Amino acid sequence: MAPLGEHHYALTTTWTGNRGTGTSGYRDYTRDVTIGVEGKPDLLASSDKPFRGDPARWNPEDLLLAALSECHLLSYLHACVTAGVVVTDYHDEATGIMREDGRGGGAFAEVTLRPRVVVADASMLEAAREAHRTAHEWCFIANSVNFPVTHEATVVAASGSD
Repeated sequence: MAPLGEHHYALTTTWTGNRGTGTSGYRDYTRDVTIGVEGKPDLLASSDKPFRGDPARWNPEDLLLAALSECHLLSYLHACVTAGVVVTDYHDEATGIMREDGRGGGAFAEVTLRPRVVVADASMLEAAREAHRTAHEWCFIANSVNFPVTHEATVVAASGSD
């Protein structure tokens, strides 16, 4: 049994890009992958297009950015509930910068989240803006990466002045 507050996650990652000769050459295989989590639909993934991947599939960089964006969203909604803020709409246009190191590797340098939030009433605006700081502190994924995750949030009210 896991200690209180400890959570375990499991998935399978299966390479599906063997064209019949395996990795006999750099161009002889695809980077196609199927990621599976029990009870959920499979996620079709690949490497990013510059790395000979399929641009129609999710790549690890997309997934990292998505994890940061979704984690902030979920943490933000929780922070708003505890602050008495009613969120009626949330849309994030997140971006990230990954830099290659010239040795075959690389790392993310930064991620910027740009959530646009609508709250039910103008009286909630200040608390809604503050909730982004709380959400950042609570986000498990942002707390797990070694690069800056910044926020350029816009919060408007559905009614009243903003």
